Amino acid sequence: MKTKVLVIIAAWCAAFAGVGKTYAAADTYSKLFSDTYAGKADTLTTCLISQFMNVSKGTFFAIPRDRPDRVSASTYIYWQQAHAMDVVIYAYERLLETKPSLAATYKRYMEAWYKNHANNWYHDSNDPTGFLNEFTDDMCWICLTLIHMGEALEDTKYTEMAKTIFDSYVVPRGWTDDEDYWGLPWKSNDKGRNACTNAPGCLVAARLYTYTGDKSYLDIAIELYDFWTHVMSVELNNDGRVEDPPLTYTQGTFGEACRQLYHITGEQKYMAMAQKVIWYACSSGRCVDRGILRSEGESMDQSLFKAVLIPYAVNLVLDEACRSTYRTNITKFLIKNADTLWENLFVEDYPKIYCNYYWAEPIDQTKVPSMGAMASGASLIENVARMARGFNVGTGIRDVVQTVSDGGAVYDLQGRLVMRDTSAIGLLQPGLYVVNGRKVNIK
Repeated sequence: MKTKVLVIIAAWCAAFAGVGKTYAAADTYSKLFSDTYAGKADTLTTCLISQFMNVSKGTFFAIPRDRPDRVSASTYIYWQQAHAMDVVIYAYERLLETKPSLAATYKRYMEAWYKNHANNWYHDSNDPTGFLNEFTDDMCWICLTLIHMGEALEDTKYTEMAKTIFDSYVVPRGWTDDEDYWGLPWKSNDKGRNACTNAPGCLVAARLYTYTGDKSYLDIAIELYDFWTHVMSVELNNDGRVEDPPLTYTQGTFGEACRQLYHITGEQKYMAMAQKVIWYACSSGRCVDRGILRSEGESMDQSLFKAVLIPYAVNLVLDEACRSTYRTNITKFLIKNADTLWENLFVEDYPKIYCNYYWAEPIDQTKVPSMGAMASGASLIENVARMARGFNVGTGIRDVVQTVSDGGAVYDLQGRLVMRDTSAIGLLQPGLYVVNGRKVNIK
């Protein structure tokens, strides 16, 4: 089947820069980039896998796999598996068309990760999924990666598993307080409710609503939004802090939940909140040190926080509803971080290139490298490469009528795989897509 599609410059400009802006404004964003970052992404993702992954299981060690204590050091690494695997999924989406053999290898890692339940250390004989954990937030993070995996592989079994985990183990733990606000507890055996549980819980619910169309998920997402904005109303209303101290992973996750709610409901308050909380993470002196995202600590948890923020910051930048001021400033900020990280890597040590906790300084080579820090750095470069593709950096764009023949992957404007080939492109919803390196408007 062949479908005629029109590459419309003005429409693409409006999608990125706002209605009424010219192509020159959109072109300004692409000119912020001096690199496509694809080669650097290949390098760091390869290093993450070669140095930290147990390739037979698709899971990650906390420390380099050539160390004799790698297994004992990695026993309780569960939620962290979600964000390390997310890097691999983004690489798979980027490479599917250009390097299909490598993408197929990454697919095998995803399947193994799923089969081995993401290294879940918690076991319950009554749990048929293998993903049940006493920490509610751990399951929420795993659900988000399963949803991402399902989209990338076009296989609903992963998304259905996320749905089962959320329905069976996450939602039943929720409880309503004296002020009639429903929220999720951090652990199964207490009632403490925090941002690192309720922010990803809100996002999972929003994603499952988009997947199923079941309004009960939207109700949960809105309840969690209302709960958290009530609890942290002073910080959110004044400057965009999701919690105190502000941590990048909750800033990013709550911001993405708000962005998703905006697109579901059309209510501007959600996009306004998304922009506020993501920008806070990119601009506040409490999150940024000398223009670069700060080190939030050297534990496995702390070192991974930035890996959660980065993809959601890129999603906001590539969202046509994002205000141009936020888009420009966040884009510049992310490029500066990516360039600074790369300048401070010992690239001559490939494949043993390791990222530091703070990207403006080289790693102390006398210390044991961290998977969390490595995943954060690889996430930065992979997602800046995705951002470059979203702005059409290095691909070119022409105002022509194009006939798209069968073959070639189809991506949305956020760089996510929509279809493996164009054989059924006519079934897509009208809108802008990337096909064979070109922006196309499907009507």
